[in-house]
Amino acid sequence: MSRIGKLPVHLPAGVSVKYENGTVTVKGPKGVLTQQISGDIDIKAEGAEVHVLTTGDSEGTNAKHGLYRALIQNMVTGVTEGYTVTLIVNGVGWKVAKSGKKLVLNIGFSHPIEFPEPEGVTFGVNGDKEITVSGIDKTVVGQTAANIRKLRLPEPYHGYGIRYNDEVIERKEGKTGGKGKK
Repeated sequence: MSRIGKLPVHLPAGVSVKYENGTVTVKGPKGVLTQQISGDIDIKAEGAEVHVLTTGDSEGTNAKHGLYRALIQNMVTGVTEGYTVTLIVNGVGWKVAKSGKKLVLNIGFSHPIEFPEPEGVTFGVNGDKEITVSGIDKTVVGQTAANIRKLRLPEPYHGYGIRYNDEVIERKEGKTGGKGKK
């Protein structure tokens, strides 16, 4: 039995949870999120708490117990506070701008890269070196930020690339000018 799965999910004011036909729906001030639940898992919403219960004893059910509790907690946090990921663009002459519902990235290629906003995600640009990706679904926000970062991964020699705000890039020393072996 999962220790995380046993913990209740506390619901703030203005958030409601409904479980029908294997689907959990969480409604809050910022929007609505849904999640499919499979296996022998039951969801009970009682007052200001949600409990995730197992109805079977299979190995797969026990493995998913804590997962579904964590997903429901992320949904509750998303519809109340939302999620934000900040990316830093580092490179000589590199810059970022927002044009309508697209990011326009000049990141060292011969042409600018246009990255459209996925549904449920909003982009923000602070200055010309910082991107904020925000939304209510933690999975979509994280995947969108990872896709932007993948356009130019950070490299360890000069530090160029797109990195997360809290990411530390281990810098490497370049080649020395010493003579080779004879």
